[in-house]
Amino acid sequence: MRPTLLLFALLAMLPRLAADDSARRYLGKADAWFASAEAKKVADIILSYQADAGGWPKNTDTISQPYVGDRTKLQPTFDNKGTVDELRFMARMVNATKAEAYRKSFDRGLAYVLKAQYANGGWPQFFPLRKGYYDRITFNDGAMVRVLEFVREVGRDDRYAFLDDKNRAAYRQAFDRGIACILKCQIVVDGQPTVWCAQHDERTFAPAKARSYELPSFSGSESVGILRLLMSLENPSAEIRASIEGAVAWFDAHRIKGQRLETTQTLVGKDLLMVPDSKAPDLWARFYDLKTGAPYVCDRDGIPKAKLADIGHERRNGYSWFGEYARDLLAKDYPAWKKKAK
Repeated sequence: MRPTLLLFALLAMLPRLAADDSARRYLGKADAWFASAEAKKVADIILSYQADAGGWPKNTDTISQPYVGDRTKLQPTFDNKGTVDELRFMARMVNATKAEAYRKSFDRGLAYVLKAQYANGGWPQFFPLRKGYYDRITFNDGAMVRVLEFVREVGRDDRYAFLDDKNRAAYRQAFDRGIACILKCQIVVDGQPTVWCAQHDERTFAPAKARSYELPSFSGSESVGILRLLMSLENPSAEIRASIEGAVAWFDAHRIKGQRLETTQTLVGKDLLMVPDSKAPDLWARFYDLKTGAPYVCDRDGIPKAKLADIGHERRNGYSWFGEYARDLLAKDYPAWKKKAK
């Protein structure tokens, strides 16, 4: 095995940061907990990771030890659940303690969210802008959907009643602009709305490339979260209804049948395979070709391939290429929405 491939294989086996090593670990706590000494200790640690711009970094343990490094190295983002859960935590601290430090932190973070929004309603992955795919309107890993869910909370939930009416109205308007942006980004084929790409150009709304293996495409993963957000809207307009129906029809037509994901053990670690299985549940690909509609996978060379076995071990096992992404969407969410929308 080449040294580079061996390195990738070893990295793939390293333990990743636990998913709850951040403020989200505590969001299920009762309101009374946020007045406790433990909560104040955690809050002060989280505060230490707030970048000067107002947001928080991603993939960072923000609850164990205070940040003592170079503050200019902190890169605030909305990617990988960054920023929004820290703000939810600070809002809980404001309500429980009325402490000025937490209110200032929350206000700075809230201003950061609004400042980061493009005039067209979209949000980039990182802010301040960094140039490159980081500046794209980012649906990847649910980034923009999570921001919109948070913005909607600020505009209407009692937990944010400590904000004045003008401030809350600004976030309701930000939410409406975000929904309008989603509709502009939806890929239309032969006059019919379909789904979305994981990221879209911030000026033209066209599907856009991110990393070398994340090509412009129909997204079988990120589009699920977008659809659920649209289905959650009260009194949806005719345009939103058409958007939902078009995307649901696309998902229904792009099921992958008779294939099962199977993990085997090899000399270089676990290896993911796609094997025939007539009884396997339907799958959807992460990416579908914009011209043919066919699912594909991709190595770091940026060349799309038809089969999972066609790409190297590192990318084959280091990315989510297929999954039952739209299973519950089609089986549960859409029928419930359809019944409610009548």
